[in-house]
Amino acid sequence: MCTLIPFNRPFLAGRELEYVRQAIASGHTSGDGNFSRRCHELLETLLDAPRVLLTTSCTHALEIAAILLDFRDGEEVIIPSFTFVSTASAFVMHGARPVFADIRPDTLNLDENSIESLITPRTRAIVPVHYAGVSCEMDVILDVAAKHGLTIVEDNAHGLLGRYRSRPLGTFGAFGALSFHETKNFSCGEGGALVLNDAAYIERAEIVREKGTNRSRFFRGQVDKYTWVDLGSSYLPSDLLAAHLLAQLEERERIHAARRRIWERYSLELGGWALARQIRLPVVPDHCEQSYHMFYLLLPGARERERMIAALLRLGVHAVFHYQPLHTSPMGRGLGSGECPVTEDVADRLVRLPFYTGMSSEEQSRVVEAVCTFDR
Repeated sequence: MCTLIPFNRPFLAGRELEYVRQAIASGHTSGDGNFSRRCHELLETLLDAPRVLLTTSCTHALEIAAILLDFRDGEEVIIPSFTFVSTASAFVMHGARPVFADIRPDTLNLDENSIESLITPRTRAIVPVHYAGVSCEMDVILDVAAKHGLTIVEDNAHGLLGRYRSRPLGTFGAFGALSFHETKNFSCGEGGALVLNDAAYIERAEIVREKGTNRSRFFRGQVDKYTWVDLGSSYLPSDLLAAHLLAQLEERERIHAARRRIWERYSLELGGWALARQIRLPVVPDHCEQSYHMFYLLLPGARERERMIAALLRLGVHAVFHYQPLHTSPMGRGLGSGECPVTEDVADRLVRLPFYTGMSSEEQSRVVEAVCTFDR
């Protein structure tokens, strides 16, 4: 039997173990050590952001943003239903009520033209999610937010190195949240970062991230002792994780190029097959530079989707579905509101193909060949 081609396989850029050993040898393996600082500086330069803070996950980056926004019970945040649960739960945990928005049928991103109809006097924020590392239509979203005095929090878990009209994703809102989970383009197993694009939030973000203490100010010599001053939790990743992540971020161009080659080959070699079978490939508008995070297919229906996943598995290829609509989930039905027919339709039909940085040409050939045997 042939070896299974996994949906994802972690990738080592080369210096991860060397940097981890250096972190251990330094005697500082807890958060905000030398490697954390270097990751912060690299990301701030890359994104031209006033401040970037590593966190233990993208979920925790979103939670910090929610705490900083001081939601009162019943205040609302507009969120696409087609996203990971963290996009909603991070805000619900801190007092907000989700209002679920539908997605565009092309990019599968938040439908920017639906936002205004969902705004009420209690709306505080909009959370665009850049699905598959392809940007939402940020011009419209920025205009709507400015018109109604709303804060934008970008869930950019998929999109580091992606751009919208040449501007980096994660830099449009007051906050951007990044993920460095095992399945992401740049990974340390589990991790994330909060991008602070509004400098007014920086000092309090440091406090919230440090268990509600002003410890960061103490280490900068700004106070002679630190103490409990605000809400917070332990959101700092170990410097061991930062060391692993730095090795990946330093090789970002090589990783990005490798993922681009995989994505473009899928697009080229599956294009004709998909067109003949009314199967849709990803859509990337000309003004969006994607991050090459994933490659998916939209099958004609749920039955065909399940048949394809099963057929590929029999051929040694592990393909998977993706998000289930949050607005129809047991938790979502009790908390949120909104009708999202496109989300419900897409969630039933989407298949993600194996996609990882170290994928060999031979492995990708096997996936393409397996996919092309499927004829609904």
